[in-house]
Amino acid sequence: MRLLAVPLAHLLFRFHVTGRENVPRHRPYVVIANHLGWVDWVSLLLKFPIEPRIHFLGDPEGLVKRPVEWYLVRATGGYVPVDRGHHGDPSLYRHVDRCLELGGAVAIFPEGNYGKAEGELLPFRRGFAHFAIKAGVPVVPVGLAGTQEVWLGKTIEMRIGPPLDPVGHTPESLTELAQATVRDLLPEHSDPGGRKPLKGWLTHLF
Repeated sequence: MRLLAVPLAHLLFRFHVTGRENVPRHRPYVVIANHLGWVDWVSLLLKFPIEPRIHFLGDPEGLVKRPVEWYLVRATGGYVPVDRGHHGDPSLYRHVDRCLELGGAVAIFPEGNYGKAEGELLPFRRGFAHFAIKAGVPVVPVGLAGTQEVWLGKTIEMRIGPPLDPVGHTPESLTELAQATVRDLLPEHSDPGGRKPLKGWLTHLF
């Protein structure tokens, strides 16, 4: 799948990635990023190491309606099921704990929804901090730019920051630190103007 997906992604977009050396090797972690569109999860899957496999939180009912997205993520990473109708779903914690225990990585968009605009963040939810503190795994912060509206040849910026150690933190303090870190990592983004081929189709592809 990666042999097909990586060249295809580079035909569609230009990627500029910094901080790859900050990704932990051979150990589980939680990766967090700002969320602007479907290119966010694609960028994490394609630009982070193959192992440990990255697992995203996903609503099974919603994924059934998006079979292509479901297939791509299952083929290159994985999903942790989330029951959005059940606040504090205990099974979610069991699944995430088990994933990290077995050496996997978990990707979370702490805003919980698409951000309003490039360069802006919604308040972070604390779920990722609970997971990281309980499992004793680092939190890898990522700042993304250029993913809200995309077109053929668009430049996608990704900045990966040094891992945040959860030791000594409460969920509240780790969440506050993580949000400030991601905000500092957000690349500057401005509308380049000019032609934007396939903008409408690519922006709403998933």
